[in-house]
Amino acid sequence: MIFAGKLCVWCFLLGCSSSVIYWLVVALFGGHEALSGSNEYSLYVFLVGHFVAINLLACSARCFPAGYSSLSFLRQPTPYSAGTCACSPSFIFSEFVAISGCNPETLAISSFVLDHSLDYKIAAVTSWTEFFLERYFFPEMKTVRVIPTLGLAWCIGGELLRKVAMLTASRSFTHVVVWFRHPSYVGWFYWAVGTQLVLANPICTVAYLLASWKFFNDRITIEELTLLNFFGEDYIRYQKNVPIGLPFIKGYVLEE
Repeated sequence: MIFAGKLCVWCFLLGCSSSVIYWLVVALFGGHEALSGSNEYSLYVFLVGHFVAINLLACSARCFPAGYSSLSFLRQPTPYSAGTCACSPSFIFSEFVAISGCNPETLAISSFVLDHSLDYKIAAVTSWTEFFLERYFFPEMKTVRVIPTLGLAWCIGGELLRKVAMLTASRSFTHVVVWFRHPSYVGWFYWAVGTQLVLANPICTVAYLLASWKFFNDRITIEELTLLNFFGEDYIRYQKNVPIGLPFIKGYVLEE
């Protein structure tokens, strides 16, 4: 049997064995609670984990040298394909895992950030529409290498920053960091813009940049007003010593 056939058989066997892994994890770590209270989203967790694994496999296959002809159907000539497979699935997966570790009381289906808002859905559909239209009518736009690579670096850096902020500060994860006053927002901002650089979407890159900037500018202003009322002089000193980390956003600063 050639390599492609062996790969197909092994993937099928591993897929079948995943059901055994599910019940083993339930027995070892979940117990009765996993079969009752959290059962409402256990299937989603199971499927998302599989989806991320499949995307990482596809991403790895795209990195194989050209000599591996058995996997050539998975490979693309530019790095945007690998970044596309890795960024979004990894983000929704890591959001759920991070929240389960730092703030398990709030864990829910919404923790996957798949159904965040109507604006979120419109933005996602718009970005994919632009990508496929430009790839069909202007395929040369999707052959660049520098911009998608830069976008992938932004996505990785932004996601790492957000997860470090969440895990470091736990239940009040957005503010207790010495680098930025709102590290989770900084991470999300650069991750969002980075996804469009990965896809080499010029229109959505600008749109995501402006929309994300306005969203976080408004949100940070409101949050800092609340924090100033709560912490007073301590937060004023904190503002002076720690930057926000987002371009041209000052937050709510009291005039001296």
